[in-house]
Amino acid sequence: MAYGDFSDICLKTPLPLCSVVKSTTHMVLSNSTTMHNFDPTNMNVGILPRCYARSIDVANTVIFGIGNAFVNIGALVVILIIMYNVRQKYTAIGRSEYLYFFQLTLLLIIFTLVVNTGASPPGSGSYPYFVAIQIGLAGACCWTLLINGFLGFNLWEDGTRKSMLLVRGSSVLGFIGNFLAAILTFEAWIERGKIDPMNTVGLFTMVYVVNAIVLGIYTICQLLVSFFVVRSLWVTGAIMLGVFFFVVGQIIVFAVSDILCQKANHYIDGLFVGSLCNLFTLMMVYKIWDMTTDDDLEFSVSVSKEGAVIHSNTLR
Repeated sequence: MAYGDFSDICLKTPLPLCSVVKSTTHMVLSNSTTMHNFDPTNMNVGILPRCYARSIDVANTVIFGIGNAFVNIGALVVILIIMYNVRQKYTAIGRSEYLYFFQLTLLLIIFTLVVNTGASPPGSGSYPYFVAIQIGLAGACCWTLLINGFLGFNLWEDGTRKSMLLVRGSSVLGFIGNFLAAILTFEAWIERGKIDPMNTVGLFTMVYVVNAIVLGIYTICQLLVSFFVVRSLWVTGAIMLGVFFFVVGQIIVFAVSDILCQKANHYIDGLFVGSLCNLFTLMMVYKIWDMTTDDDLEFSVSVSKEGAVIHSNTLR
C-alpha cells in the first residue's frame, strides 16, 4: 500500500470516509468468490469493505452497524456521567478545560452515530460534510488533549480566560485543519490531481500522522506528571491502561476488522470493538485527571478543617 492510500484499510474495515474516497488499485469483494473492479473515475463509488456488520430495517429506514450504534449510545450516557462528575469537583485543577474536552467528545459521538448508522446515508449530498465534521471533531478532541496535557506542569493558571482561550483556540485549529483536509479531499475543490478523492495523502497525514503525534505528546506529558509531579504509580498504570485500550482498538479496527466480522457471521465488525476500546480510553482519560487532582481536593478540605479549628479556638 502506497503512503496515504486507503485501499488496504477500507477493504478491511467500513470506515465512514471509505464511502467518499477512492483508489486506483482497490478491488471490492462482492461475494465469497467473485471480485469486481470499479471504475475509479466514478465519483459515486468509494472503497467497499470485504465484510461489514449486518444492517436492520426499522420503519422503512435502514440502520447500519446496529451493534456499534448501541455502543455509541451507551458512550453518550457514560460521557454525560463523566461530565457530571467533572462539574462536581469544584476546586480540581483543569476542571473547566476537561469539561470542555468531554463536551467535544459528546459532539463527536453524536456525529459518529449519524455517519455510522446511515442517518445521513452514503451517496447523499450531505454525507461528505457529516464525515468531514466527524473527522474535524476528532481532531479537535486530540488538540484539546494536547493543551490539557500541559496543565499538570502549572505553566499557566487553569480555569482562567487565558487557559480557556488556549484550549478553545487549539481545538478550533484542530477542527479546521482536519475538516479542511477531509472536505477538500471529498469534494475535490482544489485542482484535480492535487487534492481529490483519489489523492488522499494530505487527509491521511493530517488525520493519522499529525493527530497521532499530538496524542503521543499528551501521553508523554501525563507520564512526566505521574513520575515527577504526583509521583503515583497508580496514575502511571491508568495511563498505560488507556494507551493499551487505544492501541488495541486501533489494531482491531485497521488490521483485523474483516476477520472479526467473518468470524462473528457479520453481526459485528471492527468498529464495534474499536468503539468499545475508545470508550474505555476516554474513561481512563477521566480517571487519570481524577487521580491527579485528588490531592488538590484533599488539601483544600484539610485547610478548611484547620481553619475551622483555629476559628473555634479563637472564639473560646
